[in-house]
Amino acid sequence: MIKPHAKAIVVLIILYAISGIARSQTTTIAVAANLKEAFASIIAANNTLKLDEIKIIYGSSGNFTTQIINGAPFNLFISADEQYPLELYKLGKTADQGKVYAQGKIVLITNKSSGLSLRPEKEGLIEIINKANKIALAKPELTPYGRAAVQYLKAMGVWELAKPKLVFADNVALASMYVKSGAADLGITALSLAQSPALTKETQYLVINDKLYEPIKQRMVLMKNPTPLAKEIYQYLQSAQAQALFIKFGYTAP
Repeated sequence: MIKPHAKAIVVLIILYAISGIARSQTTTIAVAANLKEAFASIIAANNTLKLDEIKIIYGSSGNFTTQIINGAPFNLFISADEQYPLELYKLGKTADQGKVYAQGKIVLITNKSSGLSLRPEKEGLIEIINKANKIALAKPELTPYGRAAVQYLKAMGVWELAKPKLVFADNVALASMYVKSGAADLGITALSLAQSPALTKETQYLVINDKLYEPIKQRMVLMKNPTPLAKEIYQYLQSAQAQALFIKFGYTAP
């Protein structure tokens, strides 16, 4: 028979173990690929966040949505658009409708070695499309940056001209890498990626008129029963400090 004081010790050991598990619980965040150069820096700027307890996974918003519907254990979804978080909310997968945290922009991007000269008018666009070997876009069915790229090409009246040269990447970060590597001479990507040090050494870009595509409103949403750290990050990303950093990385405030 276990003595009372021994029972108390056992209870304390169990409580300590449970608290230790809670303290070390990993918070998993699904982050849209357009934020690959920005997100880690933005959350690192908040020195109160426990970064060692955060797992960040980058990818396309469309793929993340499918994974969440199928039970992927994400705590927070930082999407590239509004459509996917609102879809998850309607399916009962999220705590609420979430918040728009930033608005993205698209750019034309080319490898410096291609010899292409980026110009904003239609004649200039026709010229570089004719000269380009391949044109890299993110898949429009998976990412709003891909959809915006298609909208832009159609608005400029060059969709049919560009179509035979298009190569599609699973996400916008990968589309950027196609241009950086020279696999594609020309591409359309996120401003936040195009202005990153990883790309500016070998590529150049031209900001596209945002009247030529639908606004890229980026929404984040907490999953049901989120971790305390997920809630903390969610609130922080709405703060003035985080918003200033989003702007620095090429976004506009919501």
